[in-house]
Amino acid sequence: MSTTPAKSTEFEASQPQGTGEIAGAQGVIAWSSFFFAVLQSICTFFAALDGLRLVIGVSSFAVSAWVGSALDRFHSDWIRIPMIVLALLGSLLNLAILMQIHRLRNRPASQWRRQVVSPKKIRMERVQMVLSIATLVVIGVEEYLHYRTHYHL
Repeated sequence: MSTTPAKSTEFEASQPQGTGEIAGAQGVIAWSSFFFAVLQSICTFFAALDGLRLVIGVSSFAVSAWVGSALDRFHSDWIRIPMIVLALLGSLLNLAILMQIHRLRNRPASQWRRQVVSPKKIRMERVQMVLSIATLVVIGVEEYLHYRTHYHL
């Protein structure tokens, strides 16, 4: 007879009953300790975030004083007028191109080669038109407010 089966039965006999229950309890303990470690980390994160909020608040207060003086420099005519002119020209050019596209699509001479325009392309053209009109409105509001505040354009 072989001694291998006898050794395995001796090993099984030496193991205490309920080993599966002990392993399950150890798993529960391990997962619960992991859960509490994660909770502790979250608590530490929010405590650090609270300190970070204070730093952000103080720094934003300090920067706001500097930004006030910087806005006066950026609002000067040497940078404001070219930016407004570029925005005005860009939006007017964009509207002119969109009108030309619409005119060329609807010409009677181009009906024979007309293809269906995809919904995505139509949506993008509408977005471009809305943004161009919004740019013109913002320029008008800015110039109006600038004239009321500084009495010149």
